[in-house]
Amino acid sequence: MEIGLEAKDIDMFIETKIRSIVKSISWRILATLTTVSLVFIFFHRIDIALELGGVEIVAKMFIYYFHERAWDKIKFGKVAISPFVVWLTGLPKSGKTTIGNNLFRLLQKEGIKVQRLDSKEVRALFPETGFTREARDEHIKRIGYLTSILEQNGVSSVASFVSPYKESRDFVRKNTKNFVEVYVKASVETCIKRDKEGMYERALKGEIINFTGVSDVYEEPTEAEIVVDTEKLTPDEAAQKIYKYLKKKFLNVRRL
Repeated sequence: MEIGLEAKDIDMFIETKIRSIVKSISWRILATLTTVSLVFIFFHRIDIALELGGVEIVAKMFIYYFHERAWDKIKFGKVAISPFVVWLTGLPKSGKTTIGNNLFRLLQKEGIKVQRLDSKEVRALFPETGFTREARDEHIKRIGYLTSILEQNGVSSVASFVSPYKESRDFVRKNTKNFVEVYVKASVETCIKRDKEGMYERALKGEIINFTGVSDVYEEPTEAEIVVDTEKLTPDEAAQKIYKYLKKKFLNVRRL
């Protein structure tokens, strides 16, 4: 299945530190020259400077406006940030949702335009979606299509879905530009211990069919960009590990 859309490169921009510093210095020089010039032109006396403070404030407001407009047209110091898709996959109760929520908050603090997509919430929008292999593949491809649309429009996404089959995950990878697969690793035994809702117990009794890790296979990622073992890492530590990877690969543009 191919996505029949022509991808467009839509980048976000943030300012580097050096750009902000140069802007601040240039503004202060301009503001100081404005003050000195006003005093000299009108009075030729330095002691009148304080009386012209009010005039200077008004003048600075207008000058700063045009100063900012001019800098908006200058490309120096602007670094493009391409949107990305973080795809968290793993067994039910492996910790995907909690880690995804933590990562989402970290990216929001960074000022990144990002959308959160989680299996439980998205499933509620498609209540008729089944749990057969075919239905699950179609569901993941549908979400993958959505993430590609977000990416094309400059919005990153953090998606957490069991997505047990390699084929559907590869579909999302193929149809997005900056795909980051995160394998949220945990054993079935550990996931059972975490399952306060008793889903694994019901699946073991045969009350739930096609349950990943019990009556249906989970195809472990072999080429994931990141692996977070939630038997060794807390959700916060796992989110930080993913965040550091993203910062190094996509967000590390604030260096001088």
